[in-house]
Amino acid sequence: MLSSRELVVVLEVEASGVDIDSREVKEAILVVEDSTPVIGLRKLIVDHLIKSWVTGSTWKVKKFVRLPRAVKKESNMANKKMGLEVVSSAIISFSVFLLLASTTQAQSNGVFDVTKYGAGKDITEALTNAWKSACASTKASKVLIPSGTYWLRRVTLAGPCKAAIKLQVDGILKAPVDPDKLSGGHWVNFRYIDQFTLTGRGTFDGQGKVAWGKSTCQKYKDCDSLPMNIRFDFITNALVRDITTLDSKNFHVNVLGCRNLTFQHFTVRAPRESVNTDGIHIGRSTGIYIIDSKIGTGDDCISVGDGTEELHITGVTCGPGHGISVGSLGKYPKEKPVSGIFVKNCTISDTTNGVRIKSWPALYGGVASNMHFEDIVMNNVQNPVIIDQVYCPWNQCSLKAPSKVKISDVSFKSIRGTSATPVAVRIACSSGFPCQNVKLANINLAYRGPGGPAKSQCSNVKPIISGIMSASGC
Repeated sequence: MLSSRELVVVLEVEASGVDIDSREVKEAILVVEDSTPVIGLRKLIVDHLIKSWVTGSTWKVKKFVRLPRAVKKESNMANKKMGLEVVSSAIISFSVFLLLASTTQAQSNGVFDVTKYGAGKDITEALTNAWKSACASTKASKVLIPSGTYWLRRVTLAGPCKAAIKLQVDGILKAPVDPDKLSGGHWVNFRYIDQFTLTGRGTFDGQGKVAWGKSTCQKYKDCDSLPMNIRFDFITNALVRDITTLDSKNFHVNVLGCRNLTFQHFTVRAPRESVNTDGIHIGRSTGIYIIDSKIGTGDDCISVGDGTEELHITGVTCGPGHGISVGSLGKYPKEKPVSGIFVKNCTISDTTNGVRIKSWPALYGGVASNMHFEDIVMNNVQNPVIIDQVYCPWNQCSLKAPSKVKISDVSFKSIRGTSATPVAVRIACSSGFPCQNVKLANINLAYRGPGGPAKSQCSNVKPIISGIMSASGC
């Protein structure tokens, strides 16, 4: 007969889900082999309890005491009274699920705190496990990253989840400095989630300074892409609020295949010399709202890719950066149409462009229509109003053939402020597919430098001009 020892574990119910009082304390006597070390005991209990999950029953281990008194395993009647049955000297079968605080028990009123999942300086595994637990909940849940500074490696937080889910980031998350340690083109990826909220006062710090020096995209057309800070892939009915993304190695945020996603009080910060660090890039998505946000970076504050429909940008402060841009379009085959772009009540300062539509010459076709820019303040912007269908950065294209992208139904209304260059309005459309129905209304832009006053230039377009037009020429 193998000797054994009594192990007393006091369990306290944390939430309803079993037919007992919600604060009732239970005592269980577990029989194990005498030779089992304490660490082994803990793992034994944890492993078995996790396998015995009964949804909705949440328990917390209050004590973990190993008693010295030996007992005979077959005579332990206390186990039967507790609904426990000893089937071997080291295997215990439970009639209910007990969720341990020492492992995955971190839920309190639907909150899954990563610090209860073993989070230390690096929270990658803790966050992943907390997310999985919250995503499996049949009730609305929240994953919490409390105040503090944490290291986070590449992570994917995916659905579908069983109920609405929130990630509250109150701390500072730091990415690996070396971009080679972030494979797959991203740092943090949210995928296939419905009813999702990302909120808090936290920061996603991409630590991109070293990576910017490694970028070859300014020299080579087929360059290796650096990792983005955050990707939202196929997200629906979601809100991102009060979050900051800092110094991304590439795009700060990439939105792909999303529907009904809102950014509110969202902040992007990176120096103007940061390479290819678009603030928010949207592609193949519908119903995206960017509201009351501040974006300063080294590339487009907001860039719009193919397949974007019903994009509403309101109350955004942009600068430094390259402005708010639709495109570039026509670079790839089979691009989907862009339609329903509304930019209103924004302020753009010290940028290389203001509001811009851009397409590549000579390459592939596309359609962009129903785009409206209204009530925009420009402060020292180099190209405040621009349609550029000969967009060819770093001489990576051929100018021998015109752009094949068709642009129509565009309005620029109530654009005011100062231009940093003499040409405040430039509408350069494709000679192969001239722009149709472009309206300029109440354009009041001043230029006070050499070669002034402000001018406008138009080609392959017959704009409809009304109200004030301070930049003459079109």
